[in-house]
Amino acid sequence: MTLAKICGLSTPETVAAALAGKASYVGFMFFEKSPRNVSPETAARLAAPARGKTKIVAVTVDPSDALLRELTETLRPDFIQLHGRETPARVREAAMRTGAGTIKVISIGEESDLGKLADFEAVADHLMLDAKAPPGAERPGGLGASFDWRLTYGRKFARPWFLAGGLDPYNVAEAVRLSGAPIVDVSSGVERGAGLKDPALIEAFLRAAARA
Repeated sequence: MTLAKICGLSTPETVAAALAGKASYVGFMFFEKSPRNVSPETAARLAAPARGKTKIVAVTVDPSDALLRELTETLRPDFIQLHGRETPARVREAAMRTGAGTIKVISIGEESDLGKLADFEAVADHLMLDAKAPPGAERPGGLGASFDWRLTYGRKFARPWFLAGGLDPYNVAEAVRLSGAPIVDVSSGVERGAGLKDPALIEAFLRAAARA
């Protein structure tokens, strides 16, 4: 059984769908350029039914100390996801400031990019391998792009890792088969429009991941 994270949730109905489908992680986005952006207060209300049933993830991009403090006080996430240019030292600092686990996202475009993982394996609790954003993109993820899933097959990582980028209910089983990923992450692949999650697609994705 492959574990799954539903990222960029913004409505009670989609949180309920993630819980009904037994998502292992639910993610809330804190990045103004994202159509999935929510405030810490909104995320705290949305996350209330999920607390203790699944892991709550605060998804950030180069977060300031002030944002980390606000998230800690308001949302109390289980994990901070770091999706920007954070250094290993900053990942360690985010963990110390929040008391939360850390998920460091690494952008992958070709096999040589996997070399970046070693720098973070000693400091992050989880790694996430996401497709590298195209030049000029305003945000680093949630774009529906994917990388060659075969690059990770058979590789051993020092930390649990997520496969992200371009996944949807129809290709997630194949992605797991080709990549060997133990955990999958989806955002735009369960939407009917930018930032508009579809409860039926969420449940379909989680069913497919569970069978993968």
